[in-house]
Amino acid sequence: MNLIRHHYGFNFVELMTTITITSLLSVIAFPSFKAIQLQLRVDSNIRTIQHSMQFARNMAISYGTRVTVCPLEQGKCGNNWQAGFSIFSDTGVMNQLDAQDIILQEINPFHSQDIIQYNRRALRFQPDGLASGTNGTLTYCPETFDSPYSEALIINQAGRVRFSTKKNIACTP
Repeated sequence: MNLIRHHYGFNFVELMTTITITSLLSVIAFPSFKAIQLQLRVDSNIRTIQHSMQFARNMAISYGTRVTVCPLEQGKCGNNWQAGFSIFSDTGVMNQLDAQDIILQEINPFHSQDIIQYNRRALRFQPDGLASGTNGTLTYCPETFDSPYSEALIINQAGRVRFSTKKNIACTP
């Protein structure tokens, strides 16, 4: 007669201990996960904006025409960069989508809580690639005006788009 009994699996106390430890670790790790997710969103969106502006400059040079980047509101350039923006050939009235203009690319709206500001209504690239008169700084602030994850793009007179090296970037309320 064999009196040795083998138990397989967990008993109730072991299961509850494992669940408690897992819950505590999740509660501790969640704020870090949110910060990582926020940083990834900012990085992805600011790079999308940078690539779009480089695309616009390349189109202006390639086709020898003025190309405008701006958020369109009823066919005219507005200030709501958070709602997305359009890139179009701007052969007629400046900063306005006319019948002869062609939309080259449209960028979808960004996260509803993010703040995107540019110190001009539009960015225009001339046929030679210059951004004369529309150079400036575009700031991207996730969720708050002074977020530590804020990024900025600087567009110079020559049309070059680069990332800002400033550490404390903030949007203006």
